[in-house]
Amino acid sequence: MKRPLLLITGLLCCLIFSITLAGQTDSTAQQEATEATADEPALISPTLDLVTVQKSDNTIDLKASLKAKIKGTLTQLHSFKIKFYLVTDSAENELGTAITDRNGNAVLNVKAEQVVTNKEGQLYFKAIVAGNKSMEGAEGEVTIKRALLTLTPVKEDSLLTVQVKLVDVGSGTETPVPEITLGIFVKRLFNPLKVGEGATDENGEATIEIPNNLPGDAKGNITLIARLEENDTYGNLEASAIEKWGVPVSDKLEEQPRALWSSHPPMWMLITFAILMVAVWGHYIVIVYELFRLRKEQPVLPGNATNS
Repeated sequence: MKRPLLLITGLLCCLIFSITLAGQTDSTAQQEATEATADEPALISPTLDLVTVQKSDNTIDLKASLKAKIKGTLTQLHSFKIKFYLVTDSAENELGTAITDRNGNAVLNVKAEQVVTNKEGQLYFKAIVAGNKSMEGAEGEVTIKRALLTLTPVKEDSLLTVQVKLVDVGSGTETPVPEITLGIFVKRLFNPLKVGEGATDENGEATIEIPNNLPGDAKGNITLIARLEENDTYGNLEASAIEKWGVPVSDKLEEQPRALWSSHPPMWMLITFAILMVAVWGHYIVIVYELFRLRKEQPVLPGNATNS
């Protein structure tokens, strides 16, 4: 009876030791794997956004925006090469490449002869940026239908208007697009100024009045822009025209009269400022002078006065 009991006890001890050793080995391996993963830097995961702008000359601008969140901050990625493709029913054709600028934007203009619709009458564009040692690759895509937006300025006496027309040309024929709101803008130094908007009728047309007091260039020219923005079917469309409808604004550098808001303040202000500065610094000089004078006039005790 003792031998079987001793044998069973020995087998149980060996089994418990093996399980404990295996558990320690697994824990060590898992810890080493975790440390190795922590040592490897995480790859940046960028976001590539792609939008299209169909223009009145039948060209299309492909605009890509590349950005990523780095250390919790959304950063625009510059100097990256982006490849643009047009995907058809039978192939994926490369249209060209563009480099992102300091704002992470890249633009490629696609000519009319490069545009081929698929069997559904749509255009399927794709943008791809390759990855590297520190960043993953990214891809953006957009699908739109072919359309055409035209702008015609009309001047009747003192009334200034623009007539805009939106037609669908995806099927090869012009089909008016009704009930679409179009905006009219005037080009400015930074962002275009919106001056009106209107909805298309059953003929795809809209008439919008333009103010007659808009500042223009030295000759009074203004650039009118008609836009359809972020439409689910057609994307973005744009048409423009230059007309001499603005108020001429000289572009010559001329010396402006003295004024509070200019770089040449009035003379009375300069004199007042000079008097105040002289008074303030004068007080400082007097105080410093008096301190030095008091130091020189400080009485000096005789040497034997300290010994007594």
